[in-house]
Amino acid sequence: MERLASFSSDPFDKPPCRGCSSYLTEPYVKCAECGPPPFLLCLQCFTRGFEYKKHQSDHTYEIMTSDFPVLDPNWTAQEEMSLLEAVMDCGFGNWQDVANQMCTKSKEECEKHYMKHFINNPLFASTLLKLKQAEEAQHHETAIPFHSADDPPRPTFDSLLSRDMAGYMPARADFVEEFDNYAEWDLRDIDFVEDDSDILHALKIAVVDIYHSRLKERQRRKKIIRDHGLINLRKFQILERRYPKEVQELYETMRRFARILGPVEHDKFIESHALEFELRREIKRLQEYRAAGITNFCSARTYDHLKKSRDEERLKRTMLSEVLQYIQDSSACQQWLSRQADIDSGLTPTVPVPSTTGRRSAPPLNLTGLPGTEKLNEKEKELCQMVRLVPGAYLEYKAALVNECNKQGGLRLAQARALIKIDVNKTRKIYDFLIREGYITKA
Repeated sequence: MERLASFSSDPFDKPPCRGCSSYLTEPYVKCAECGPPPFLLCLQCFTRGFEYKKHQSDHTYEIMTSDFPVLDPNWTAQEEMSLLEAVMDCGFGNWQDVANQMCTKSKEECEKHYMKHFINNPLFASTLLKLKQAEEAQHHETAIPFHSADDPPRPTFDSLLSRDMAGYMPARADFVEEFDNYAEWDLRDIDFVEDDSDILHALKIAVVDIYHSRLKERQRRKKIIRDHGLINLRKFQILERRYPKEVQELYETMRRFARILGPVEHDKFIESHALEFELRREIKRLQEYRAAGITNFCSARTYDHLKKSRDEERLKRTMLSEVLQYIQDSSACQQWLSRQADIDSGLTPTVPVPSTTGRRSAPPLNLTGLPGTEKLNEKEKELCQMVRLVPGAYLEYKAALVNECNKQGGLRLAQARALIKIDVNKTRKIYDFLIREGYITKA
């Protein structure tokens, strides 16, 4: 009975929370390393990582609750205590009053349970003894060890990783800037008063309904991001790179349909196509063996080894033909030799070698959904797209350069490069843009 008596329905019987001094309601947390007296915390203070004197947030802990069966699988320990207290308050036989005080059981259930387990049960004492023995037979180490969560990660505010996560705050499950971030502005001036006309009242109700629909859309988008694991972008990219290049292209194409399918169904769809790709590649390899007259895997290994050797020889001949092409042209030969000398000495080649294939430039950066985009004008958006710079970083660099220019009365390019440690070409483009738009002046 001592174990059951420790769980009382009255919160005033328990010590208050050590964090916020509020009365504890089950379930609550008890530190397994501090005490006596017991160090108790409510769930809000526990999730906030409250620490006090010797108590640390990484201590092992126990979850205190009476939501477990004792004598009957359908009756919790809390309900057993409430029944005994109700019988003590209302008197034996007043089952309707007992049921009204309990609120969770009917009159018949209270009477049947009390008579069965507390009146007509001669083995009640042995039952409590078995419960005590079973409790002592359990493992002594019942505390739950603390494990820090790293998925999703919890970066410092406005760090590079925080910008990669679009400003997601795991402790609040919110973003710094939500979808439709200014939806609440439409409600700031609405006030329901008694002398509103019917039309005005209906109009205000319609505005509230529109706001609710915008909130639902915001929650829907956040649910898609959480369900598909898109918050931790780096982890998502690592998982994506495990597929072959062809499957990665399919993954990128089908990503827009992920909102229609669930996360499990979408992953099954991608995995099935990856399996199909592997099967087609294996079938193609076996067909190549058959066309070459190979009938066993031992011969296939020899064939693969010889094929690899032939490909390496072909690559060497291709490189040799390129060298001979440069030798025939004296100027191209001189450029090629200068470039090779720079490479051998560990320097960056200064003379470009003409290439017949060309090199594709990086596509402009897509600013959709990136934090800080709405703070940029059209010219600044175009600059961020061309230099592939996220709006948050650009605004930081802009503020730093403008503040330094105001202090010095002007700014040189060398000073700008010393302030922002990024690619020098990007720094020059930002510096020229700010001068051209009149944000800063040359020293």
